[in-house]
Amino acid sequence: MGAHKRPSKRSRAGSVSVSVSALTLAAVGATVLAPVSYVYKRQTVNDAEAATVSIQALSIAASKAGSPYQWGATGPYRFDCSGLTQYSFKRAGKQLPRTAQQQYNRTRQIPVFSREQGDLVFFHGRGGVYHVGIYAGNNRIWHAPKTGSVVRLERIWTRSVSYGRVND
Repeated sequence: MGAHKRPSKRSRAGSVSVSVSALTLAAVGATVLAPVSYVYKRQTVNDAEAATVSIQALSIAASKAGSPYQWGATGPYRFDCSGLTQYSFKRAGKQLPRTAQQQYNRTRQIPVFSREQGDLVFFHGRGGVYHVGIYAGNNRIWHAPKTGSVVRLERIWTRSVSYGRVND
């Protein structure tokens, strides 16, 4: 089932209910369905809580919108591209290496038609991978672009990209 958050409140019957804001998921473009519960080890977990680590990382990256770019920065207030992805996944419970190329080497490569929100998007040049962002859907990524800019949502501007999935 992936990583679990700590329960936010305990009911009288001893089951655990967790709530995640539908607005948080809607903000990153996730489809929010009617609440359905799963019973797992005598705990009740809502669909929203069962979101993948990748969707959680996407939400964390989006929450850093407007944070300044700084080469080599890994947060929590300034980021470079791979620093943002590393920070976001770490907060969601997964470790990633430091650089874009190392992150590319660590993820499972997936075809463009299989990409999902929360997958990493790697930008390629002659020297290898030079940039990384988190796929937000609709051909857009959350990323820390370059010196003088800020973390932002932006359309993917080239076809020289590949997609990698962080194992949940």
